[in-house]
Amino acid sequence: MLSRGIQYAAEDRVGTATLEQIFGSGGAFLMAGAILVSTFGCANGMTMAGARVYYTMSQDGLFFKAVGKLHPKHKTPVAGLIVQAVWTAALCISGSYGQLLEYIIFAVLLFYILTLVGLFVLRVKKPDEPRPYKAFGYPVLPALYIAMAGWICIVLLRYKPQYTWPGLIIVLLGIPVYLFWSRRSGGQIQSEINR
Repeated sequence: MLSRGIQYAAEDRVGTATLEQIFGSGGAFLMAGAILVSTFGCANGMTMAGARVYYTMSQDGLFFKAVGKLHPKHKTPVAGLIVQAVWTAALCISGSYGQLLEYIIFAVLLFYILTLVGLFVLRVKKPDEPRPYKAFGYPVLPALYIAMAGWICIVLLRYKPQYTWPGLIIVLLGIPVYLFWSRRSGGQIQSEINR
């Protein structure tokens, strides 16, 4: 395999092929272990963050009120965790892990870009606002990330349109949902924005 190069790695598993060349047959086990640690770490972080997003949406009047309550003892968003578990189960039976990843990666990168653009907007609109957390490498690193993630989004739109366009449409469907919930909650959101 070394003579052929890693471009011939089975199913594009370049990392595994590289570790197998370095560590022999144990390389595959090392890669599997690294993937397990990464997956469980990511799942834990996303589970806790996702439930908190539902909780905050509820607090802002953009989701069901029951989801905006914390467990009295543990102070965790139990209803948000249940909503997330149900949604995750629905996604799991809808397709393979690879397909789900293909659908969301474009949307995730898009929201990361928007978050960093928001950093620049806030620096211009509210320059005197206290900033307890400083963005490392500002403005160079955030601008570089925006450019690189934007390039990846363009590449995904070009080479994976069967996944990126449906993912983008799903994100855009959130706009009417947001408008529905914001009208339903009345002027609460506008008052928060004006603060």
